[in-house]
Amino acid sequence: MSDKTTMHQPLDEVPPPAVAPLDPRLLIREEGFKGYLTEFKRKLKGGELGSLPVILALVIIWTIFQLKDSLFLSSANMVNICYFMAGTGMLAVGLVFVLLLGEIDLSVASVSGLASAVFASLSVTHGLNSWLAVVLTVLTGIAIGAIHGFFFAKIGVPAFVVTLAGFLGWTGLMQWLLRGTGSLTIQDKGLLHVLGQRSFFMNQSIAGAYVLATLGVAALLIGSLIDQGRRRSAGVPFRPTSEILVRTVALAIVAYTAAYVLNKSAGVPNALVIFLATLVVCDFVLRRTTFGRKVFAVGGSIEAARRAGINVAMIRIQVFAISGGFAAIGGLFLAGQTYTATLQAGTGNLLMLAIAAAVIGGTSLFGGRGNVWSALLGMLVIQSIQTGLDLLNMDQSIQYMITGAVLLAAVVVDSVSRRTQRSSGRA
Repeated sequence: MSDKTTMHQPLDEVPPPAVAPLDPRLLIREEGFKGYLTEFKRKLKGGELGSLPVILALVIIWTIFQLKDSLFLSSANMVNICYFMAGTGMLAVGLVFVLLLGEIDLSVASVSGLASAVFASLSVTHGLNSWLAVVLTVLTGIAIGAIHGFFFAKIGVPAFVVTLAGFLGWTGLMQWLLRGTGSLTIQDKGLLHVLGQRSFFMNQSIAGAYVLATLGVAALLIGSLIDQGRRRSAGVPFRPTSEILVRTVALAIVAYTAAYVLNKSAGVPNALVIFLATLVVCDFVLRRTTFGRKVFAVGGSIEAARRAGINVAMIRIQVFAISGGFAAIGGLFLAGQTYTATLQAGTGNLLMLAIAAAVIGGTSLFGGRGNVWSALLGMLVIQSIQTGLDLLNMDQSIQYMITGAVLLAAVVVDSVSRRTQRSSGRA
């Protein structure tokens, strides 16, 4: 029977080609708003919440404090929030890299305090050029982080133990550097002068904030169009022009509104400008470079990363070096707020706030998921709580309890989200 079938079949008949599976992202974009709404619902059911919980929390926090005190959303208070969150935010940026590996760095606060002491000792005690002192201070932080990474990646000491030992040891070194006076007054010049200014570009001028807003919007639009052209040429899914325009308009509304509000007071603080520029660069590194993809790979699965040929030990050392470098930069930011290096630098709740900022902002404690913008969102939440409670003359104990509750809620959301993704087969 099969022979007869073969005899009657034309010799030149070619089997129909296999139909290539269509990328689901193309289907979403072809359906327009309905497609995006369907995708949003699917992500919610699958536990892929992204930054939605922290944004909703921020809206609730701002609403409550504004109802309690009408000065909360005033331009002067917004400037204060933006100014004071940058220092701790820098520590949180470094911690995001470490958390993406599924590890923790308990030394960042003490390294930041040591950085302020090193800078003061170099620039004040030894009379070194302030900008050169900044470079040497940041290099010191990077070296300290690399040492932590070496003991963790090469020797096998748990990161928790290594960085806890660093927390104690670097605090002791800071105290030794300041043993004579207990504090050193830093001159108002160089980077510290820049960080101490609360208005960007032209003091008390509205130009600076709007220039920054325009640059940010233009960068998003141009970058998105370039990426669209590159992906179209490669034949892979790309964002349609309509979606790019919607994203650009949304950013423009946020950016120009923020510029308007901040300009009603002192303007955009220099520390915030540097902080935002740092986030842009780090976001590019994590999302667009080979190093960034390796960090996510190691955080997702160490064994899979090894089989893919990734030098896991080197990635770990590099990440902890990055964390140490950002801790040193954060220490300089914090020193720029008071122009002093004291024995209290890097103590108190600084470490807990930096970790809380990264986690509250959406970076997972379990590794492999998050982004550097978590540092910004988390610090907005924490600094808003602190500033709002200060306006209401609340005791610091209340701040600790509320911040702790918000941190616990963020970890619970992360854990539930991961469980939901595993149950839906998307983990």
